[in-house]
Amino acid sequence: MNIVLSIVMLVAFALIGGAFLYWRRTGETKQPLLMMVLAFVAIINVLIWTMPDGSGNSPVIQIESVDEGGTPTDSE
Repeated sequence: MNIVLSIVMLVAFALIGGAFLYWRRTGETKQPLLMMVLAFVAIINVLIWTMPDGSGNSPVIQIESVDEGGTPTDSE
């Protein structure tokens, strides 16, 4: 899962750079703006997956513990 999150972050940075270059070369604003929105959504998605909750567990840690044969750390 860490590899996937890393790739998403790399893609988000590439989208930001590509949006800037596209805007500078063509002068258009719609497509670069949409690229920036997509990068923003990807970064927010990674933050959601990695930010810990009140008990200190992030969704990534919970998924990894279930994949290893453990039980989810949530007691609900």
